[in-house]
Amino acid sequence: MIDEVVQENPLLRGFPIFDTERVEVLRGPQGTLFGRNTPAGTISFVSKKPTQETEGYLSASYGRKNTIGAEGAIGGALIDGVLSARLSMKYDRKDNFIDNTFTGEKDAIGGFSETAARLQLMYEKGPLTALFNAHARDLDGSARVFVANAITKGSNNLSSTFSRNSVYQNGQNDLDVSSQGGSLKLEYDLDGLLLTSITGYETADVYTRGDIDGGVAGRGPGFIPFDSETADALPDHAQWTQELRLSNADGERLRWQTGLFYFNEDVTAYGYSYGNATDPRNIAIFTDSRQETKTWALFGQASYDLTEQLTFTGGIRYNDEEKDFSVTRTLKPGAFPIGTNGTGAASLSDGQVTWDASLTYKATDDINLFTRIANGYRAPSIQSRPLFFTGGANINNGGLSIAKAETLMSYEAGIKSNLWERKARLNVTAFYTDINNQQFTAVGGTSNNNTLINADGGEGYGFEAELELLPTENLLLTGGLSYNHTEIQDKTLRIPVCGGGCTVTDPTVVNPVLGTLAVLDGNSFPNAPKWILSATARYGIPVSTGEVYVFTDWNYRSKVNFFLYTSKEFYSDSKLEGGLKVGYVSDDEKFGVAVFGRNITNEKSLEGAIDFNNLTGIVNEAPFYGVEITSKF
Repeated sequence: MIDEVVQENPLLRGFPIFDTERVEVLRGPQGTLFGRNTPAGTISFVSKKPTQETEGYLSASYGRKNTIGAEGAIGGALIDGVLSARLSMKYDRKDNFIDNTFTGEKDAIGGFSETAARLQLMYEKGPLTALFNAHARDLDGSARVFVANAITKGSNNLSSTFSRNSVYQNGQNDLDVSSQGGSLKLEYDLDGLLLTSITGYETADVYTRGDIDGGVAGRGPGFIPFDSETADALPDHAQWTQELRLSNADGERLRWQTGLFYFNEDVTAYGYSYGNATDPRNIAIFTDSRQETKTWALFGQASYDLTEQLTFTGGIRYNDEEKDFSVTRTLKPGAFPIGTNGTGAASLSDGQVTWDASLTYKATDDINLFTRIANGYRAPSIQSRPLFFTGGANINNGGLSIAKAETLMSYEAGIKSNLWERKARLNVTAFYTDINNQQFTAVGGTSNNNTLINADGGEGYGFEAELELLPTENLLLTGGLSYNHTEIQDKTLRIPVCGGGCTVTDPTVVNPVLGTLAVLDGNSFPNAPKWILSATARYGIPVSTGEVYVFTDWNYRSKVNFFLYTSKEFYSDSKLEGGLKVGYVSDDEKFGVAVFGRNITNEKSLEGAIDFNNLTGIVNEAPFYGVEITSKF
């Protein structure tokens, strides 16, 4: 969520975060207030709102590879006591830094330039408050860079030829994103009842193209059986949302809210496969797909103080969703005949009830105990990437997959506490989640496709702990630790394995049509580490005009698998990355300067892979150093 508007499409979620008032992390499921597709929870970014006071800030940084970052905001009254405004902007850029040794071009890819802006107007008079938000983004840069045979066969070690700063490719690498949107939030005080309306509109236009094999067929690096270069585009996208809420703004013992929600998204997507010398644009296969999604929901939630110490909260929501999808696949004349021309279509409809109930007990002024039970819901989904399907004229046979609705039950209990005369805060939660018809995406494989599947079940349990500690007046320590057990539970679920010669470690069976299939029962969820640890420390040294400080942050995660199946190549070992910042801030916090570094230990580890026609790898970011200056007024 950004400013209370859901960002449904992943491309909308990439909108830069700047001039932020707060970030709310609501652990899932959040099926009552936020509805479908929130089994893990919701992250809500809330921008700083306009005020009648004239204020603003400016921050600029410069770092390696000619990286420049700047952001700022200015706001204040337009009409005293009635109308105020705030304009916020952000700009980031980095030079290309990756050489292409195949073409001989220095600094060929890797850079980007991005600009984003947001304008807000706040109207306040009598019982009515209105907040208007308009925002836009433009990004021109490189798509994620893939490196062929970056992984050594039989292990997950990076190959001896791998370099962060060079590739050997004959394909293009581009990423262009533009998005615009707006929202209008109205609040009207009805003598103790608060009526809220939030209307949102978002649109995005995207084109991304990449060298999927990461090298040159027959020439390396390593063995590459054939070239693969694809692109995707969103030439037409629109999302409308409308929420109406009614709540008792002055509720004391009983606090409640109820509302209606409507969502409509219309998306047109193009897919391209290249490698056809007879076509002017080198296009071999073209796909044209469209999906329209309509959702509405009715919800309500209430909290009631049973006693001065014990509070009950409960909520329920009805979700209704419809999806209509169609796709056309065209094989260009002269192209290698991978499959045939064809069309496909699917329509889905589903209705689900989600609910939650919790108890909070105030044991003391500084200790709260809580327990919660909730169910979550992920709507049914349709996936089509029919560039390489070979299932005949009907795309439904090979290029279109459907996953039915996923539901889950979640149980949690914990404690939230302030300790040591409020110089320490400790929160601990234990949880268990039982999932039915869990949705997964089988990515890549021999057909380089994305296929939706349902597992019969899934299981997750563990705990998480958060600590803030102020051992001295000038030293602040924070830490977070979680253990997460995840397991796919389906004795019959199998998927095709890699097409690039990896060493599969799951049990396998051979299908006469699909080839080697991996048995997934008992595997952990993809990209789900068992252990996550984060820690920060800030030490301040007072000086005559302000404070000199040192800040460091460290993040650890244990091993993760990249795909649903397991192999000796496609996983990442445990990883520890750290950052360091040394700076000065004035007493009034109106001026600051600092030097900073990211990945200061030069951790180099796999972050992802493509299992199509070779052992393609993706690695984490290289160390980065820079300086920043901040001014507030």
